Amino acid sequence: MNKNLAPINLLSVVIPARDEEGSIRSTIELISDRLTEKNIAHELIVVDDGSSDQTWSILTDMKNNWPSLHPVQNAGEHGFGRAVIYGLNHMLGDAVAIMMADASDDVEDLIKYYEKLNEGYECVFGSRFIKGGTVYDYPTVKYILNRMANTFISLLFGLRFNDTTNAFKAYRSSVINGCRPLISPHFNLTVELPLKAIVRGYSWTTLPISWRNRTAGEAKLKIKEMGSRYLFICLYVWLEKYFSRGDYKRRA
Repeated sequence: MNKNLAPINLLSVVIPARDEEGSIRSTIELISDRLTEKNIAHELIVVDDGSSDQTWSILTDMKNNWPSLHPVQNAGEHGFGRAVIYGLNHMLGDAVAIMMADASDDVEDLIKYYEKLNEGYECVFGSRFIKGGTVYDYPTVKYILNRMANTFISLLFGLRFNDTTNAFKAYRSSVINGCRPLISPHFNLTVELPLKAIVRGYSWTTLPISWRNRTAGEAKLKIKEMGSRYLFICLYVWLEKYFSRGDYKRRA
């Protein structure tokens, strides 16, 4: 932690969205209203990642009445990671949080992230599986696989952090720039970003957070497709940690 870091002037929230017509409006309203109540200057970068429903129409309709909303369309190849990277490339804030479009992440946790960044941390990671963390309606099979994957990552990197795969994290923009190039096109970006930030020497802390299963639309994570992708990116960053001789370490 570095208490001399500048305060956050603008918080960007990057939200990838694909076929989220059932939840995107309420998600944006909830986040923007609560951040406004807390006097947190913010922008919401919502990335429509090739939706075939009314997601983009809803976003363009909302834009006129929600000045903090900045919808963009990823016109290139689609995928969760590509959509998030596209949003990161369009953000203006000096800090960013990545949140889901299905309202599974709690805006009160986002506010806690923001406060921790302003205390002098460069990254804030949430965990649903430590004291104070909660999950609601978490699918059993997904839970078992999640715990196995996160235990593997913790052991591989020697981390006292047990929720690396969760997308909902916050970073100062300097961390995002320091972790480039980002190469994960899918949900493995949720692992690439925090592991690179840790390996490259950025300061971080963990908070208990809550997660609630979606009530509209379909989950985009296809577990059977992601195992090898998660393994690839873990080994990719592990090789950097032990064999790059610090070439990618941050420079004070």
